Amino acid sequence: MTRHGRLRRLRATVAAGTAWVALVGGGLVGATPARGAPNGLRQLTETTLAPGVDYRRFAVSTPHGTAYAHLLTVDLRTARTATGLLYPDAVGARAPVTRLADARGAVAAVNGDFFNITEIQHPGVEATGAPVGPAVAGGRVLKGAVPRGQRFGPALPPGASVRDVIGVGTDRRARVDRLSLRGTVRTPRGALRLRGLNQYAVAVDGVGAFTSDWGTTSRVRATCGTDTDRSAPCSTETREVTVRRGRVTAVARTPGKGAIASDAVVLVGREAGARALRGLRVGDPVRTAYTLKGTQRTPFDFAVGGYPIARDGRPLEGLDAVTTAVRTGAGVGRGGRLLHLLALDGRAEYRSGLTIAELAEVMLELGARDVVNLDGGGSSTLVTRPPGGTRTKVRNHPSGGSERPVPNGIGVFTRS
Repeated sequence: MTRHGRLRRLRATVAAGTAWVALVGGGLVGATPARGAPNGLRQLTETTLAPGVDYRRFAVSTPHGTAYAHLLTVDLRTARTATGLLYPDAVGARAPVTRLADARGAVAAVNGDFFNITEIQHPGVEATGAPVGPAVAGGRVLKGAVPRGQRFGPALPPGASVRDVIGVGTDRRARVDRLSLRGTVRTPRGALRLRGLNQYAVAVDGVGAFTSDWGTTSRVRATCGTDTDRSAPCSTETREVTVRRGRVTAVARTPGKGAIASDAVVLVGREAGARALRGLRVGDPVRTAYTLKGTQRTPFDFAVGGYPIARDGRPLEGLDAVTTAVRTGAGVGRGGRLLHLLALDGRAEYRSGLTIAELAEVMLELGARDVVNLDGGGSSTLVTRPPGGTRTKVRNHPSGGSERPVPNGIGVFTRS
């Protein structure tokens, strides 16, 4: 459907008496729209940050106030342009987006996945800060997705999954996909299915693996809650087995914390998974293998969790059209050659933001065909590095008044 067609459909919705987003006008007082603004959005500024990387700012008028959108458009056809996953060198850790971007020399970035932000339901258990969905960095598998009932964030729309991701493949094309963990633990007593990889929650009755990528954060949270209830009590039947260079080197009744050696894997089991690990002894041979399986053969260079809200140029059915918030979205256009990264402004006077349905329409108007919703609220952050500058600057006024530390983000780079 064309942009004009989508606007006609929105107007028809209004005639039927349904609330909608009026994607017209609403700019800053005295502002002059830049040339080339998409239909229904008022472009306020435009800056080229690097070859193939543009930053623009828009105003969006809605029934609940004016929202301001900050947009990065990345042309992956530009040879000097690259993208990647930003994270603080550990899955179970958080840092502000500016720090993540500056550490890697990014010219721009946005925040990424929802994450384990609090543990008020489990007194004494440490919140890990680890993200919800799968993650791939530099072509390397970092983690799998937690069970659906263990996720943080708004309710998923129909058909969405905790395993959904957006990323860029080794073919330099962006895409939305679904990544499922496939893994096996081979022991002297037989093979066990791996039910988690560097996750803050392992499936009930399962065995999860933790590698050096996890960091030093406690692994206790992995045995709390259930597949359908994040706030359920922690399991009372657990086991932890440390395997180094293919041999068991330590066993424990409860999960621990601290750094994991680069040549080691820590296996954490709960319920039936704990019972399966209980028979292992120091010196036993154990082999662990895993991968993330997608729907396409081309592997990801990077991927980050986020749930789809538009596909093939159309918003998905069942999107929330009532709840407004500051949001971050990412979209794919021109057959995967364009990556659109958007964060709404969280300044107090226009913090109402957009609904999920409105975010989908805005991203489609900007040229995306497939769109995902990333973490929002106080996490929504978009940063850029001015041409000739050495440090990035936050562009969108985070709603909490300052940057919230986040587990990961999408970085944009330019090669010299």
